[in-house]
Amino acid sequence: MAPRVRFAPSPTGYLHVGGARTALFNWLYARRHGGAFVLRIEDTDVERSSTDMVTGILDGLRWLGLEWDEGPGAGGSHGPYFQSERLDRYRDAAAQLVAGGYAYYCYCSAERLRGEREKAEQRGEAWQYDRACLTLPPERIAELEAVAAPRAIRFKAPATATAFDDAIHGRIEFDRGSIEDFVVLRSDLHPTYHLSVVVDDIDMAITHVIRGDDHISNTPKHLLLFEAFGATAPVFAHVPLILGADKKRLSKRHGATSVTEYRRQGYLPEAMVNFLALLGWSPGDDRELMSIAALTESFSLEGISGGNAVFNTEKLDWMNGQYIARLSSEALLREVEPLLVGAGLLGPAARPADAWLYRLIDLLRPRAKRLTDFVELARPYLVDTVEYEPEAVQKHLSAPDLGAHVEALAETLRTVNPFDEPHVEAAVRGSAAERGIKAGALIHATRVAVTGRTASPGLFEVLVLLGRERTVLRLERLVNFLATRT
Repeated sequence: MAPRVRFAPSPTGYLHVGGARTALFNWLYARRHGGAFVLRIEDTDVERSSTDMVTGILDGLRWLGLEWDEGPGAGGSHGPYFQSERLDRYRDAAAQLVAGGYAYYCYCSAERLRGEREKAEQRGEAWQYDRACLTLPPERIAELEAVAAPRAIRFKAPATATAFDDAIHGRIEFDRGSIEDFVVLRSDLHPTYHLSVVVDDIDMAITHVIRGDDHISNTPKHLLLFEAFGATAPVFAHVPLILGADKKRLSKRHGATSVTEYRRQGYLPEAMVNFLALLGWSPGDDRELMSIAALTESFSLEGISGGNAVFNTEKLDWMNGQYIARLSSEALLREVEPLLVGAGLLGPAARPADAWLYRLIDLLRPRAKRLTDFVELARPYLVDTVEYEPEAVQKHLSAPDLGAHVEALAETLRTVNPFDEPHVEAAVRGSAAERGIKAGALIHATRVAVTGRTASPGLFEVLVLLGRERTVLRLERLVNFLATRT
């Protein structure tokens, strides 16, 4: 049977990179084996869930190219795909557990449970529910029911060990002492995660559950529920967590964690997918740059490592730069243009021709690791007047008689014909030789004149891109600037 996998985020926050990596692994597995990728929204936490967060999650998945086969907006025969629309189903399932003798009503107040837990902590013991309500006499239950006392439903954990074969970690066993009688339906009639996730997986015919290692401790409870409902449990595959450089679980202290934020920071979705896929998974060879088609063709659960993966931003930057380098000029301009417009560097008035813009971004792309880098890289070429960086002034504009040398170069460039790289380079070097100075000194000063910076793409390419008129005007401005400093 073709596999059915699911990604089930809780809309209490935007799409985290860890969640995105889990979604990607599920999507790749489904595509690799001709199965279905189901998206469901676990929004039973009413106070923390929001429609904005749902929208953010859906947008993040779409940006990554992880379209779902069933779920919000896609429909499907196993819906509804929002848990908030399935509450009656969970309540019926909980009642089914009670009727089958697998669960019982618990009337314990939050105050009693808190008090018992605090007593155990004072004794230095780990507290588990003491089954106080499992053996309540019928008359006491009748009294509680008569006054409509709040009641939860607890699953009655058997006194046997639980084990399962994880597709990544192998055999995992839990002893009886690690599983208490856990709540499946709260007194407010809302399900716990354990109940809702199992009921959904059964109803949606999920065959493989690929999720983070942090859910391993939940799995024995879920296996007990599958058994109680008379359902075959899916294959479980728990993937390694993503850690920061300090080997702590990835969090905001390490920088951005939201996929949406990485999009704003100028990463391409293809690079992000490639990077996330290699966090804890390997194709079995030394490949690093892999298209989504190559990832799909190579993906397997066996390729997932059992060890935690480290999120390396420098590696992501390198990979993103590689993808930027591979884009066509037209595609790259489509990505960059909105950023330049947003920064006020491009507008409808006096907009440069596309051919010139293509030359500009092609000149700048070797220095760009993120799309947002193009804003500052392109600024000197899209403004009328450049600002001189203090470091550039101090480093390259202190030579004696520099103003006269720059002025002479401006005069030379007025008559260079054609104004192309070989002739411009010859003019700059020739002017330096005629005036008895090193070519490097004049080249550095010219770079400051036209870009305001100590570093840029090749100077002669820059001058030709700017053109004769703008180059000469910027050289003359530098002459005037130097005159005011003497």
